[in-house]
Amino acid sequence: MNPFELKPKTLDKCFCDWSCLNSKPYDKEEVSPYTKLRIVLMNGTEYESVNFLHRFSRNCDNNDIRRGIAGIRRVEQQQQKRIANLKPLNENILEHTIAYEHLAVDLTAILAQREKNGYVKQALDFALLEDFDHLYRYADLLEMEQGVKAQRLVGEYVEIMPGRPTISEHRHPFDSIRYHIDSKNSDMLTVLNTMIITAAEQQTMNYYMNQGAFYDQSTLGRQLYTEIAMIEEQHVTQYGSLMDTNCTWLENNLMHEYCEAYLYYSCFMDESDKKIKALWESLFEQEVCHLHMAKDLLKKYEKKDWQQVIPVGEFPELLAFHSCKDYVRQQLESVSLTADRENYVDVKTKSKDSDFYIYQDIVNPKSANVASHKVIDDYIDKKGIDYRYQIAEHPVEQLRNRHKDNISVGR
Repeated sequence: MNPFELKPKTLDKCFCDWSCLNSKPYDKEEVSPYTKLRIVLMNGTEYESVNFLHRFSRNCDNNDIRRGIAGIRRVEQQQQKRIANLKPLNENILEHTIAYEHLAVDLTAILAQREKNGYVKQALDFALLEDFDHLYRYADLLEMEQGVKAQRLVGEYVEIMPGRPTISEHRHPFDSIRYHIDSKNSDMLTVLNTMIITAAEQQTMNYYMNQGAFYDQSTLGRQLYTEIAMIEEQHVTQYGSLMDTNCTWLENNLMHEYCEAYLYYSCFMDESDKKIKALWESLFEQEVCHLHMAKDLLKKYEKKDWQQVIPVGEFPELLAFHSCKDYVRQQLESVSLTADRENYVDVKTKSKDSDFYIYQDIVNPKSANVASHKVIDDYIDKKGIDYRYQIAEHPVEQLRNRHKDNISVGR
């Protein structure tokens, strides 16, 4: 599939009325977990598109360009509403959070397995173990406070057990910056991977920033959202710093639209729900319009052909969701890694006067007060052992004890 070879519809044909925006929600008891993941992913992709186009407009002094991207942005906003309204009213904040973290685990693992750039893969593998741990913490909170087993929500596609303990993830901001890629000399999947994971993690960060304070089951739950939201800030910083900083605004605009078209086409090809599959097809057709508009803006104002930014228009390997249990288990062997500026090292090699330990001492003076740790402690106090879903014993010996939360691994 090469979207540049398709005949696009006009922008006016992309606008829709209010009935179109009010999508019929899925049934949370019947929906496939991967349908939910695609919905969360594309909602985040639209968030990124809208935010990028607003930043572009605020840094552009050409009103003709600003009008062009305002037209695109209006449709992107409508697309986001159609996707967001698929979420049912009876799916609460914490249940929806499980889908966010399930997406973070499986999406990151899938991207890492296909990534050809070793440095980018390393970043994906590193953060994967942290999102995996977040799923475990939220799952224990959900079962403890609402009696809902996350195992059912994730369809047993992903295990629920400790990763790198959240308390060990609190790092100095200086250690979240990475070397950026050169998009013009990178494999297209690498470019797409950095854009996709940044948008996905950014949405999770925004969701926790905004929704965490509305969690009304307990103060502890609000505190857990606060803590994990700070880790999502680190992830967004890491992934965002991987993206090419040398692209112009119009080049970036073209890449954003290409990435969206790629994702909608991937969702269309991967979707099992007939009605939502039709929605992905419709939104893909709209993105083809946006892509051609971005191509024309680049040509008119920078005199560049789209091939100078995207040498091959044919979509690379499409994104398809699947269980990554074995891959995650393999990566858990590196659970003791931490970040050291642009690189990763075993935490045991860090000196006690390093930024990592200075920051740890500031934010975690008393481990008993750290929400991610307290959730598991409280659960064990009430139930005797923590809540998990495992297909075999934990591959890391230090994390096998279900009667005591480990807060030393990674620290």
